[in-house]
Amino acid sequence: MTFLSGFIFCLLLVINASYSKEVESLTIDELGGEEFINDEPSAEDPARNQPSGPCANWMGGAPGYPGHNGVPGRDGRDGKDGAKGERGESGPKGEQGQPGAPGVEGPSGLIGNPGLKGEKGESYFIYRSAFSVGLTARPTLPNLPIKFSKVFYNDQKHYDETTGKFYCTVPGLYYFSYHLTVYLKDVKVSLYKNGRAVMFTFDQFQSNNVDQASGSVLLHLQIGDEIWLQVYGEESYNGIYADNDNDSTFTGFLIYPYTTPS
Repeated sequence: MTFLSGFIFCLLLVINASYSKEVESLTIDELGGEEFINDEPSAEDPARNQPSGPCANWMGGAPGYPGHNGVPGRDGRDGKDGAKGERGESGPKGEQGQPGAPGVEGPSGLIGNPGLKGEKGESYFIYRSAFSVGLTARPTLPNLPIKFSKVFYNDQKHYDETTGKFYCTVPGLYYFSYHLTVYLKDVKVSLYKNGRAVMFTFDQFQSNNVDQASGSVLLHLQIGDEIWLQVYGEESYNGIYADNDNDSTFTGFLIYPYTTPS
């Protein structure tokens, strides 16, 4: 009887211990309120898996199988943003990129106001240089400039009637020509530039006849150059003639200037 009473008492203790263990293994999820069973034994407390009390080491059962993992809990709430960090140092300057494609042409702008009136330029008159003169009588001496005293045109006064010479004041390209009446003698004339003969014209007089001799040339002239006509050689070549019906003329004019005269 004593043995049976002790056996029943130990059996009750085992049942009570098992029930207490199941109650302790039940926990409530604080976040979701769901219950789950903690079947995993604790490594920190090995004595919990051992029976205690009067029946310890009397009738211990075999260890149970490990329980299943519980259901994962819900995700926690997002944390607050941290404090703003300090500004970092500027990085090195990058390489210059390739130029982009030209953009679309924009609309035309409004017409601007007229600009200020410019200063008055130099008159084109300074680029003019021309003369045309004729004889009023036969030349008296050879080897000297022939003085053409009949003036057809000499507005710039670049031809000097007193010397018979043309004086260049506008550098450029000039055209010179002469047309001479020949009578009584042969004629040989030369056009001179600065004391040097540039070209010659010769005409042999025919008795009881009036001849004509002429010539023309283009010359480059600089400021200060002199141009004139004169009989070349002896008196026997001085057959130039002029009267009211027969003219002998000398003409020259600027074709185009080189630079602005000073």
